[in-house]
Amino acid sequence: MTELRGDGVPAHEYRWALPSVLLGDAREGGRVRRSTRDWIVDTLMFLAACLITYLSLVELDKKPEPDPLMALEQVTGALACVAVWLRRRWPVALSVTTALLSSYLELVGGACVVALFTVAVHRPLKISGPVALLNFLTLVPFVALRPEDDDERAWAVALGVTVVLMVFAWGIVVRARRQLVWSLRQRADSAAEQAKQLERERIAREMHDVLAHRISILSLHAGALEFRPDAPPAEIARVAGAIRTSAHQALQDLREVIGVLRHAGPEADVVPDRPQPTLADLPALVEECRQAGMDVRLDLRAGDVPDGQGRNLYRIVQEALTNARKHAGDVPVSVVVAGERGEELSVEVRNPLGARPVRPSGARLPGAGAGLIGLTERAELAGGRLEHGATPEGEFVVRAWLPWPLETTREDVP
Repeated sequence: MTELRGDGVPAHEYRWALPSVLLGDAREGGRVRRSTRDWIVDTLMFLAACLITYLSLVELDKKPEPDPLMALEQVTGALACVAVWLRRRWPVALSVTTALLSSYLELVGGACVVALFTVAVHRPLKISGPVALLNFLTLVPFVALRPEDDDERAWAVALGVTVVLMVFAWGIVVRARRQLVWSLRQRADSAAEQAKQLERERIAREMHDVLAHRISILSLHAGALEFRPDAPPAEIARVAGAIRTSAHQALQDLREVIGVLRHAGPEADVVPDRPQPTLADLPALVEECRQAGMDVRLDLRAGDVPDGQGRNLYRIVQEALTNARKHAGDVPVSVVVAGERGEELSVEVRNPLGARPVRPSGARLPGAGAGLIGLTERAELAGGRLEHGATPEGEFVVRAWLPWPLETTREDVP
């Protein structure tokens, strides 16, 4: 049997039916399973209908009514109060029925008020509006048939219009508040989901930047062994050691990134960052590339660069060197980093286009083609810009410019 929530919504659909649950827009005639709060509210509504019916009965006893009419009033009033328990399942039907009965009978007034309030809360204005209008129209036959003099008729019209207006307005206010609550929850959920998505994208960029560099170096060493199987044992041992070191570093980087992912669960308030490189680590990166056989020249003309911008520069150079290894082969690569505080930081990575590198068995280093796109996004997020492409001189150049403000705060560090 399908479990239903308080407004007739299946439990497995509760998350997706959140607007209906908050606003009470359940299907007409749907089976209802009340929560504890629903039972409390429905009990109070039933008692309110009974109280209004009792007060109306006290006033009715003061009038000389025929016994059959009095008996009909009492039976109908009691049944209407009991029918209040159906207000969640058939709110519109209950309100229309009690409104029609109230066009002549007085003791259904309590149930009629509760039913109108339920419709105003649980149904949109295009439905609750006509129901409220029907309640106004039923005042006409009641005033024409029941009160005995003009004063009583005027009092009945004033009281009826006031009660209908107040109850309907109260229901509209309650519904508007529920809509506001649902809207705020939607915004909070959307903001949380957006934050998770941004964090996933950040971690994905981090994995690409780190692992693409490590694995490309490892593939370069392995390709050298495959290309020169007759190399001296000492050379083979050196390359094998470099492969082992690169593989160990790649696994270590992957372990650190996965550690961040494990800490990024829904129960974590703060996602820890793995240790990040800065511009001071750039010479070590260049030296690592040289040990892998690349001809890299570094010209570093920037001083105490903020950690955030230094990290961006490091990642730009790292990706540019990785692309040079993949696509340009054994050609010289020049890296120039310059800038002054209060102006701009610039980085330029330049290499001849040359011929496509020869790989053993025709193999090529794989690439997703997203590296330069990611670098462009990184530079733009840091408030800078990035350009890349071939030059008329037959070189491929990656240039980036990043802001370097006079004063650096923690907010400047991404």
